[in-house]
Amino acid sequence: MLVNLQVRDFAIVDRIAVEFEPGMTVLTGETGAGKSILVDALGLVLGERGGSKLVRSGAKRAEFSAEFDLSGLPRTRAWLEEQALDEDDQCLLRRVVNSDGRSRAFINGNAVPVQQLKTLGEMLIDIHGQHFHQSLGRRAIQRDLLDHYGGLQALREQTANAFTQWRSLLERLEALQSADADRASRVDLLTFQLQEIESLDAQPGEYSELQAEAQRLANSGRLAEGVAAALDGLSDNDTGNVASMLASAERALQSLVEFDEELSAVVELLDTAGIQVAEASDSLRRYGDSIDMDPGRQDLVEQRLDSMQSIARKHRVEPGDLPDLRTRLSAELDELTHAEERGRELEQEAQDAEDAFRDLAGELSRLRKISARKFASAVSDAMAGLGMPGGKFEIALEPLAAGTERASGLDDIEFLISANPGQPAMPLSKVASGGELSRMSLSIQVIASDGSTIPTMVFDEVDSGVGGGVAEMVGRRLAEVARDRQVLCVTHLPQVASLANHHIRISKVTDGKATRTGAHVLDQEERVDELARMLGGVQITAKTREHAAEMLAGAPQKRA
Repeated sequence: MLVNLQVRDFAIVDRIAVEFEPGMTVLTGETGAGKSILVDALGLVLGERGGSKLVRSGAKRAEFSAEFDLSGLPRTRAWLEEQALDEDDQCLLRRVVNSDGRSRAFINGNAVPVQQLKTLGEMLIDIHGQHFHQSLGRRAIQRDLLDHYGGLQALREQTANAFTQWRSLLERLEALQSADADRASRVDLLTFQLQEIESLDAQPGEYSELQAEAQRLANSGRLAEGVAAALDGLSDNDTGNVASMLASAERALQSLVEFDEELSAVVELLDTAGIQVAEASDSLRRYGDSIDMDPGRQDLVEQRLDSMQSIARKHRVEPGDLPDLRTRLSAELDELTHAEERGRELEQEAQDAEDAFRDLAGELSRLRKISARKFASAVSDAMAGLGMPGGKFEIALEPLAAGTERASGLDDIEFLISANPGQPAMPLSKVASGGELSRMSLSIQVIASDGSTIPTMVFDEVDSGVGGGVAEMVGRRLAEVARDRQVLCVTHLPQVASLANHHIRISKVTDGKATRTGAHVLDQEERVDELARMLGGVQITAKTREHAAEMLAGAPQKRA
């Protein structure tokens, strides 16, 4: 569960730290105080996209950190161990967004890609935004919710991969078939080009070796003169050379060693130097003997280089890449000359890939139908508990027409609702009012999360558009969810706030120059004051406070 959240220099937040407890926690405050800003901050620390506009004016960066208790979450701990990011049962996530828009992410002090932070975040918190009901009418969202409820994400991913493989093979087959008209002329061209390249028979590394040899041949005279001069100084000059001078120096010192043993080290150095000079002289003699000063060989090397450069220019490649070009052209020619055979192979591969896709998609459709019945029944029951008695929720699954298959499967999925008894079920976006959409949204989100291992659920004003007795039903439903997991709820409804186990008030303070947001955990008396404010508005009377106290006193029984 979420233990604490710390935010610095984000929007109108200067610095804020909030501690969280198990059960249901509500965040309340005046409109514009920054309640939803904390939810946004939580999303950022969990890997959501951010930008430079998030940084508080005048600050260099915005910083976010969240600490989680992972006890009871073996899957999450196992993932952290696989990534070598584990640290007991505690997990600290941190995100830094600079004023230039760049951001960095950290897990337990280790720098990680933001995508890795997002992957972990999806195991820890499920955030339901205040505008979710606006997107509930989209077919893609409806399909995702059904698959999430049925635990079908892995099968859907396999289906999508099979679809991609099938389509890729079809595209290759179509490209091969469309090339039939130009195949003969292309084969003739490739045959001619290969004959020219093969007659040259350039070998890997040959061009660079020829360049080096050409340079040696062009400078053979200078090389021979330089080697002779070096040998003369090292050992060949009778009147004085390095070898003889080293030997003389060694003999002179050798006779003195008996008087001072320290000179023996110098004698050894001179002996070593003499050996190295002798080896250098031998190497130079061998090199000098190998110098080729044949003009005929030089002409042959230059002609070979010219031939390689000429063919390379035709094909717009480097001369050293001619062997690779030969391999590529040979492979293309082989593909074209065996196109008919390759076409039959591709046809079979594409058919096998289609069969694999349809098998997976068929199983996905079968499981979706089972999940749809359970999901619809559970949501219908939840609707009755949220002030829509007699309402009915249905999920229609229609098979896609041939040729319109998708990576998501073979089903067209649509959510239908009958808000009142006796009315036919119609598409949700066409018949639901704002209040009904809010309640539908809450019902669907809660039901879709049943069975999930995600320990914390965040609801950001998902109760908008309802009030009175329905608001209390919403609060009871959230309190019911909080029995099994941690629930954080941003709300304006006192009926919902009174049923929480914990209450945090978000307030905005200004000194005339700057505006800041703060968070305060309320005790029992302060909760009465806050509920009275939510009930009574600007002027709070004694009766309003009595009503607020009565709501809090009755909360335990309502939660039960």
